Amino acid sequence: MVSKAELACVYSALILVDDDVAVTGKKISTILKAAAVDVEPYWPGLFAKALEGINVRDLITNIGSRVGAAPTAGGVPAAAAAAGAPAEEKKEDKKEEEPEESDDDMGFGLFD
Repeated sequence: MVSKAELACVYSALILVDDDVAVTGKKISTILKAAAVDVEPYWPGLFAKALEGINVRDLITNIGSRVGAAPTAGGVPAAAAAAGAPAEEKKEDKKEEEPEESDDDMGFGLFD
């Protein structure tokens, strides 16, 4: 479970990023003091060190951009994968045209 101190530091860091201010331990501490939140003295520095060199704004805005993106099999370049897409659609159309088998062949129905 996330502690109050961790959440306070996260929110402080997000405030700094939103204001385009560098995330430092001292600035996180300043926000926490202004909000009257008491945390152990190591938390602000820990969060500042963890976020050092990370573009938090890009991290937040791109958090869902790769969800559901399937990797191409065998390392196929994106251009080759895009060129192969129409051929795959034609194959799918053929599969849809095949007649469906009914459940009557199995000897049971929905209400039997």
